[in-house]
Amino acid sequence: MVQLHSVPDQTQVLDTMIRLTRLSLLQRAIIAGHDGMELYLGLRRRGFMRVAPLSMSRMRKRQHAIGLVADRDPAAIEAALGELSPFLGAQATVAILLDSATSVGGHGVGSPGVEVRTKLQEMGFQIEAGVRCHQGFVLSACRRGSSRIERAA
Repeated sequence: MVQLHSVPDQTQVLDTMIRLTRLSLLQRAIIAGHDGMELYLGLRRRGFMRVAPLSMSRMRKRQHAIGLVADRDPAAIEAALGELSPFLGAQATVAILLDSATSVGGHGVGSPGVEVRTKLQEMGFQIEAGVRCHQGFVLSACRRGSSRIERAA
């Protein structure tokens, strides 16, 4: 299970997500998932004032450079990614905290890690990196060149 309740665990997850997404104090980030509120509060304590949970976002679509997702259920992660996608810009980066039992590589067609990876690819993201934490696995993916696709369509 993904749990961010202890301070050292939350610190490690936040540090990893910030490094992988290269989140700066000036960038807008949107947060989703069951454990998203804990990410939101942790980032606010660190001085990131331009972050918002998906439920509280009042920004127009395509205004966020970074998306962060933390949830226990791969199906919920896929749903959160679908909800986040319209709010993310053409050059956006996402970081996803997966349960340690969810393998990104997967061991078969129906494994949760393969489903998350497939959803990312459908949304135009390319997986860049993954880091194992005490709480699970943080996956980073970037959407590059989508603006060219949108202009061509």
